[in-house]
Parts: sequence; C-alpha cells; structure tokens
Amino acid sequence: MATASSLFLASPVATAPRAGARPTPSAASPVLRYLRLRRPSPVVAAAVQAEHQPAVAAAPKPPALPFRVGHGFDLHRLEPDLPLIIGGINIPHDRGCDAHSDGDVLLHCVVDAILGALGLPDIGQIFPDSDPRWKGADSSVFMKEAVKLMHEAGYELGNLDATLILQKPKISPFKETIRSNLCGLLGADPSVVNLKAKTHEKVDSLGENRSIAAHTVVLLMRK
Repeated sequence: MATASSLFLASPVATAPRAGARPTPSAASPVLRYLRLRRPSPVVAAAVQAEHQPAVAAAPKPPALPFRVGHGFDLHRLEPDLPLIIGGINIPHDRGCDAHSDGDVLLHCVVDAILGALGLPDIGQIFPDSDPRWKGADSSVFMKEAVKLMHEAGYELGNLDATLILQKPKISPFKETIRSNLCGLLGADPSVVNLKAKTHEKVDSLGENRSIAAHTVVLLMRK
C-alpha cells in the first residue's frame, strides 16, 4: 500500500480542473519541495499538505531567513487524581491535566513555538487528539519531532523563554529539574533556555487552581 509520503511525492497528472475543485499544488511548490526533500514522517507530511493545500499553487518560495521567531501557548484543565506533568517531570499535586496525551502544558507550547517559527501546522494538526496513537502519549515524542524538523529546515535554537502560569503548586523547588530536562530534549545549553513561573493572583480558572497555562517564545538561528 502506498504511504502518505509516497502519495504526496507522486507527479501530478495534467488534467483540466473541475468546476469548484480545489487547486492542485504544482510539483515546484515550496510545500511539495519540502515534503520531497525533507521526507518528514507521514503524520507531519499529511498535516503540512492539508494546511497549505488551498493556496499552495500561488505560494512564493520562502526566503532563507537568518532567524525565525515563534510563539506557543497552551492551557489545560486541572482535574483531581490525575498526574501533573510539567516539562517531562511529574510534579506532586492533588490535581493533574485533563488531556488526550500526558497533558504536558510546557512541552506542548514549546512544540507549538518551534512549529510556528518554521511556518508549519500546530501541534493539534500534526498530533490530533482524535488519533488513538497519541492517547496518553509522552509529550517528549512531540518534542523530538519538532526538534528534528527544526534541524532539517537548517535551524538551531538561538534561545527560548517560557512562562508557566498556575496558582498551585509552587514550581520553584522543581524549576531547575524541569529546565534541565527541557534542555536535554532541545539539545540546548542551559544558558539559552529560560523558565519562569507566575501565579494568576487567584483570578479566573488559572487563579482558582482549575487550569494551568504556559507561553513560550523561541528564536531560531540559521546554521
């Protein structure tokens, strides 16, 4: 059976478009060139193809930028008797994230920041919660895929700044452990990875210990 990647790499047949049909991307389009040269996993290839299908025929060649900036955000509801995983570390707490995967709010927003900087679909499109493969999945799987895509695109991490927002528990006792694990997943020196934690002053679901959120900004530098 043909894989998703092989289907995308097949040469298009020149036929007249049907009325109302979506445009077929040309073989020289940047998206198909990316799929052909980088050969990403079928999951990523499918998400990229779906995201860019409507406008890909007219898309200009992307510039070889010296740097790229991406922002990621994630929020999860907290529920009793679930594990609280932050940055790959199990944090003792009476509540944890209700999510399809392990609900790691920090790793999810880091992944989205990297994907955003590369101009790729977000984590929810590449690893949808409708796919049983990701049920209870360790979010380090998503991180490794994002880092792989970053290097394949010719970039490396310049620096990363992340902010956790939660009322409880206090993160300070676990902060350096979380940061160290994050550096390991990114393959980055600790000097370029920063982690902050804030409460929400008892305002709304974040301040009432009913949810947890994170923001991340990344700077990617061309190798």
